[in-house]
Amino acid sequence: MGTVTILSETPKNPLQVIGEMAGICWESPVDDAEKNRKRALNCIESGHGRVLEYVDVYLKIEGYSARVIREWYTHIGGAPTRLQSSTRYVDGSNFSYVIPPSVLNDENSKNEYLSVMETIRSGYVKLLEMNIPKEDAANVLPLGMTTKIVDKRNLRNLIDMSRQRMCSRAYHEYRALFSDIRRTLSSYSDEWKWIVENQLYAKCEETKTCKEAKSCGRYPKA
Repeated sequence: MGTVTILSETPKNPLQVIGEMAGICWESPVDDAEKNRKRALNCIESGHGRVLEYVDVYLKIEGYSARVIREWYTHIGGAPTRLQSSTRYVDGSNFSYVIPPSVLNDENSKNEYLSVMETIRSGYVKLLEMNIPKEDAANVLPLGMTTKIVDKRNLRNLIDMSRQRMCSRAYHEYRALFSDIRRTLSSYSDEWKWIVENQLYAKCEETKTCKEAKSCGRYPKA
């Protein structure tokens, strides 16, 4: 599966950043890191979500399918920005791709899937040999092809995404992506570990009830 890298532009002390911003508005001293951290915890636990927008998360996401990255782009709140591996300039002759578990579990399905991908790859190469520009030949590349992006979004937006995309009803690859994000952020710093454990979770974890029309059955219907 893919990998997630936390870029160095992401602050290792997000709680202190939040606490400092809140302290300025409260006319409180902001030169004490521990007081800033406690102030941030107070804001977050009180549900004051606006303060979360002062922390930006910079991610490099690679090895996930173009399909799931297209879904990633649908979360546009908080003015996120991102760059994606270019199909105009990058040679896709040896593109890698995601094989879903449902395909892997059956040998006939797996062989058919691999055959289709090889047909696409071969067709793409032939188009290049006919002097078709990469940007036009790329139209035949599949949604299952892996890609790479760099992404910046604020913490409030990331938390909102987790509520929906960590749900068991979410697409399996998206759930895997969020698991990678949680694991990588947790190891980035102790403050991020606290945020992951206390803020990044499916929406049902807040109320212990389910709002989905087709529930997985983990919690009773709301």
